[in-house]
Amino acid sequence: MADPMLRVENLGKRYRVGQLETYRTIRDAVTSVVRRPEAADEGGTPLRGSAGADSYLWALRNVSFELGRGEVLGIIGPNGAGKTTLLKILSRITVPTEGRAEIRGRVGSLLEVGAGFHPELTGRENIFLNGAVLGMKKSEIVSKFDEIVKFAELEKFIETPVKRYSSGMYVRLAFSVAAHLEPEILVADEVLAVGDAAFQKKCLGKMGDVAKEGRTVLFVSHNMGVINRLCPRTILLTDGKVVKDGPTDEVVAHYLRSESTSGGQRRWEDPQNAPGNERIRMRSVRVVSEGQVAAEVDIDQPTSIEVDFVNHAAGIKNLFVNIYLLDSGGATVLSTASTPAANAIHEEWYGNPHPVGHYRATCTLPANFLNEGRYFVSAFVVTLGPLQVEARAEQALSFEVFDTGVMREPGGGTGWPGAVRPRLPWKTEMLSGGVGSSSSGGESR
Repeated sequence: MADPMLRVENLGKRYRVGQLETYRTIRDAVTSVVRRPEAADEGGTPLRGSAGADSYLWALRNVSFELGRGEVLGIIGPNGAGKTTLLKILSRITVPTEGRAEIRGRVGSLLEVGAGFHPELTGRENIFLNGAVLGMKKSEIVSKFDEIVKFAELEKFIETPVKRYSSGMYVRLAFSVAAHLEPEILVADEVLAVGDAAFQKKCLGKMGDVAKEGRTVLFVSHNMGVINRLCPRTILLTDGKVVKDGPTDEVVAHYLRSESTSGGQRRWEDPQNAPGNERIRMRSVRVVSEGQVAAEVDIDQPTSIEVDFVNHAAGIKNLFVNIYLLDSGGATVLSTASTPAANAIHEEWYGNPHPVGHYRATCTLPANFLNEGRYFVSAFVVTLGPLQVEARAEQALSFEVFDTGVMREPGGGTGWPGAVRPRLPWKTEMLSGGVGSSSSGGESR
């Protein structure tokens, strides 16, 4: 690439285990290096010393890539892969331990809700503050102000201190500021998940517009469908290293295969390492067909997905399980939950206190519902009031739906397009007799 907007060469970030990172001023960093050249880590901690190699963790190692003007790059990977650490380095929030990142132009960052906002200042004042931080002139900010406020849908609250904003209001204003103040590079973490569905859709459209205007976008997300729609190119990070870099459809397919268990069941034997928190721990996710755990299921048979979890906090109410099914391209083809509004049957547990114990939530998919192909299961245990994800297992397992051919007529094609393939009621009526004659029954439909 002749003239990249961003060039990353052998980037690495090392943290000392058990020590919080302290963000220092440039003066502190320079003073530390001058006085003790070996102290290159944050807080003046020597990278070489008696603590030993086991006392350090590499969040990133040997990461290299280039990004051109107007290019949109997706970054995916499991939790703890180093995605947010990479964005923090590129946003100049933290410094790398080794390697370098050359950035041409201003960077607008969306790394966490309200990052860069002063809680005591109003929405109006924070817009001007963020614009100044990006190096923009007051006249430039003024020219964009009305557009920013309108996009964020905060006309009624723009004179309110942002400390009184909800998390959704924070995100709307933060995204609108970053997208409209025209940084050459826009860096976005998964913060858009906080907004509602309509605003997320608007944000994704705006990010596409930003790229068309010649600005560069880096986007981190666990939503493979969004990554596929927005990013022509994607990088997969695992354990702080670039595992794959290429066309998004290929990278996403590789990631889904590598992250999921293909045996029809995923179990976590060690409760401390199981998905969840001190209240809820997931135990297993499995696919069951014809009474057996199955990695392959017959399209003509009903299939159940079972999620086992342990409740450690007596009295939890409004507890439910949410399941996503993803296709081989990472698009979500089904989302279902055990809430009363989404449940086809009545059950007592949702609104009642849950005693401490082991629970199993089962969702049954009817026969001839999913089309043939591979599907990936993501499972979540969630509480409402307010909404909190207690345990998550994304791409926990995969299973294959195979077609017995029962819905194929002789002389027909070899397959059906689409993600679902239910048997639906059809009715054919004869509306007229004879070629070219008109029907007395009125207009045909």
